[in-house]
Amino acid sequence: MTTITIIQMNYKNIVKKLFEESISSIVESKKLSDQISIAVDTIVKGYRNGGKVIVFGNGGSAADSQHLAAELVGRYQFERESLPAIALTTDTSIITALGNDYGFEYVFSRQCESLVKKNDIVIAISTSGKSQNVINAIRTCKKIGAITIGLTGMGGGSLKQLTDINLIVDSKSTPRIQEVHRIIIHIICDLVEQSLKNTR
Repeated sequence: MTTITIIQMNYKNIVKKLFEESISSIVESKKLSDQISIAVDTIVKGYRNGGKVIVFGNGGSAADSQHLAAELVGRYQFERESLPAIALTTDTSIITALGNDYGFEYVFSRQCESLVKKNDIVIAISTSGKSQNVINAIRTCKKIGAITIGLTGMGGGSLKQLTDINLIVDSKSTPRIQEVHRIIIHIICDLVEQSLKNTR
């Protein structure tokens, strides 16, 4: 047996193990069904009351924020009216200016000051629930009176004490948490779209 074949066999076992871990995390997260349903209902009511969705996070969670906003503004599976959503992770001029002038911990909260209104739904994505810039932004949004949703893992961190609705993936693994976050995002987009496609 060649060295390459042995390496390929080792990869195969690792790949299977990673799939099994991911599947296990997804199945375990079905217990969040009630909380996800509440989050969807809250977002739908927010839209019907003239609000919008504001979403943000760091790193992979920044990408997930943009993914969520894109599905709402564009479409998920159905043709329907565009739904207002803003990811606060996309404007590099704003982010670098705020980071330079105020500090990185304020890159989201400063944007929230100008963009978030009372009927808005704010979704904070953080695998740990401990990101200071995310926490600062949620505090700002709470003062404004927006409804806040935390999409986290690792027990929810400090964020779970601040957000109105908590979607906490029961895992300490960042990759597994992010994988479940993406499924939750798809579920939210699917149900929000179905609820609003003929009524808004």
